[in-house]
Amino acid sequence: MAEKNVLAIVGSLRKASINRQLAEAAAENAPAGVSVSIYEGLADLPHYNEDIDGDSAPAAAEALRAAVAGADAVLLVSPENNGTISSSLKNAIDWLSRPFGSSVFKGKPTVVIGTSAGRYGGIWAIDETRKAAGIATANVLEEVKLAVPSSAFDGKHPREHADTVAELTKALDALTADN
Repeated sequence: MAEKNVLAIVGSLRKASINRQLAEAAAENAPAGVSVSIYEGLADLPHYNEDIDGDSAPAAAEALRAAVAGADAVLLVSPENNGTISSSLKNAIDWLSRPFGSSVFKGKPTVVIGTSAGRYGGIWAIDETRKAAGIATANVLEEVKLAVPSSAFDGKHPREHADTVAELTKALDALTADN
């Protein structure tokens, strides 16, 4: 069986963000036969503007589209900003969904996870991200839910939180299952 490649796109641009750490924990604890890579170019994306998205879209947009097109599945890791999806992650989804009718998200198995300081772990942002990715034609696995309050980590990296690691493994199993 060929290895499944999952691309993690983290909606927080901070290198030490708890959501990036959640993506790192997913990469470090991927099940056998699954590799998770974290996309590094999100900060380079200009705001989506159809005027600059034509025959030659910006290089950062083309790189993101190519990374998603080359992945078997996508793991969106969403922080919660003011009760909703981060602008950087929403912008990435906008670039991925265009040009109209040519979404590289089309049918791509996608799971949305996240963590936030609130007691519900960012569920509002996760729900909004699922909605946006689904409208962008991703195959969002609605049954996979992982919203972790950052207080659960008690100041440690998520990789040190056994319950979270177990949930990440289950999410990746579901994401990469042959259907």
